[in-house]
Amino acid sequence: MVSDGPVDLVLSSGFLAFARHLGFLQAVEEAGLDVGAVCGTSSGALIGALWHSGMPLDDIRTELTSRPPSNMLQGHWRIWRGLFLFDRALARLRELLPPRFEDLPGPFGAGVRGPDGRHALLTSGSLPEAVAASCAMPVVFAPVEVDGVRYQDGGAVDRLGIDRWRAFRGDVPTVIHWVDRTAGKEDDVEVGDAVVVQTPRSGANFWNLGDVAGQLQEARMLSTEALGAA
Repeated sequence: MVSDGPVDLVLSSGFLAFARHLGFLQAVEEAGLDVGAVCGTSSGALIGALWHSGMPLDDIRTELTSRPPSNMLQGHWRIWRGLFLFDRALARLRELLPPRFEDLPGPFGAGVRGPDGRHALLTSGSLPEAVAASCAMPVVFAPVEVDGVRYQDGGAVDRLGIDRWRAFRGDVPTVIHWVDRTAGKEDDVEVGDAVVVQTPRSGANFWNLGDVAGQLQEARMLSTEALGAA
């Protein structure tokens, strides 16, 4: 069951799954959960960081869904490093987020892929850069430098990062929002006694996010049911 005390939230990766994460977090707010810490990967890191910093869900929705993500794409002439740069999105994240993890009201983790191709979890240092790196899909985007190290989207190697998060946080009651994988078979992941809320993939793309309101409400309904049954 969901703890009466503070819980950690873990938000999975999911291609442009903004509406899914927003619907889940709306259900979390409506359930009155006491959230002490947040971990996210890719779109989960983006939504999770904005929300954990205190940005209202309606404002996050407006920021991320009022125009197609293609507006933020910036071509990269060194295409062998990635087709696009994340510079425009990073500049906006620096306006929206505190400069450092330590400025957030509680612990936060961003799942990334390191230069060695392995999963890593960033929990301190430069926050906007870490969130941008967590969203920088290999091949599509060039790596993003975070405190002198270049990282990319952690979802390419671990969609949840739950093992590293537990190593960082210890035995804390945890609620996972797991967005269905866009393509391919989902990896087997041991989540222990965590409460898992699963929602469908977004079906979004860089030029069209689809029915944002419908996706959000579906995720909110599924999340409310799962949290109520936990």
